[in-house]
Amino acid sequence: MLGGIFHLVHVVLVGVWLGGLVFTTFVVSPALKAMKWPETERVAVRSAIGRYYAKVGSLNLVLLALFALLDGVLDGFGPALYVEYALILLLFGLVAAHGAYFGRRLAGLARAEREAESEEEARSFAERRRSLQEISSRVSWVSLLVSIAVMVLATV
Repeated sequence: MLGGIFHLVHVVLVGVWLGGLVFTTFVVSPALKAMKWPETERVAVRSAIGRYYAKVGSLNLVLLALFALLDGVLDGFGPALYVEYALILLLFGLVAAHGAYFGRRLAGLARAEREAESEEEARSFAERRRSLQEISSRVSWVSLLVSIAVMVLATV
């Protein structure tokens, strides 16, 4: 009985995690792109959203890891859970890299671009920001795909 409850919470937490990623990927990002603001302003808004979401998302990811572990303790560990644990650890790394490096670096480049003293300097910052945004976007897609795999494994 208790194992079933932990498994249910485990699956719900994966759903909440994945739902947050799907929402930010398919709702927040397109909405920000549709805004007629300068790109540097959109980066600043996305950074603010990311800081708030990080609080909720990090707690969700920690609880997901905890309940996945408890699910294994109570219902037995198996290959699917071991793979899921590895993927959850990968998610921790992707989330940390995304927030700690990409988010801060993109916000800093956007700020430098706004405050640039010359058009050439602003263009240089803009090129570096766009290049980093491409990589950040790829990391986001990898996080989404890994999260889908975690969802599938949690329901096995």
